[in-house]
Amino acid sequence: MMEEALRVIEEMTRLKIIRTYAIGGGIAATYYIESVLTYDLDIFFIPAKEGLDELAPIYEFARGRGYVEKAEALLIEGFPVQFIPAYYDLVREAVGGAVTLKYRDVEARVVTAEYLAAIALQTGRAKDRERVIRLLEEAAIDRAALEKILGE
Repeated sequence: MMEEALRVIEEMTRLKIIRTYAIGGGIAATYYIESVLTYDLDIFFIPAKEGLDELAPIYEFARGRGYVEKAEALLIEGFPVQFIPAYYDLVREAVGGAVTLKYRDVEARVVTAEYLAAIALQTGRAKDRERVIRLLEEAAIDRAALEKILGE
């Protein structure tokens, strides 16, 4: 299911519905640390056109394909996907610096471990603080790069 959802997200990029994207949140963390409990695929994206409703083209595309909304997510190929505009500089930088990794046979853009930790620190929820600790302990984080991102 997620594999098919990633193919659809790549198609949105090719069709210029979104300019670029990167997987963030819990699923991004699984590229660097042992699995974490997560219910959806968080997609940070740079909109193709800036405006008041940056999600409108995504939802229009999705509805045209028969995908439905479930809470704050779209069910794409049966997998819940939450699209999150890159609304501040740190997230924009994270999307711009994303790396291409594989999920099964699909390539996808993923936020680096350093940006994932920085975003989690800014978010500040308990589960995000736990994710930072696990990233620091389990992932090959470039601590100098993380310090630079955090402006320390």
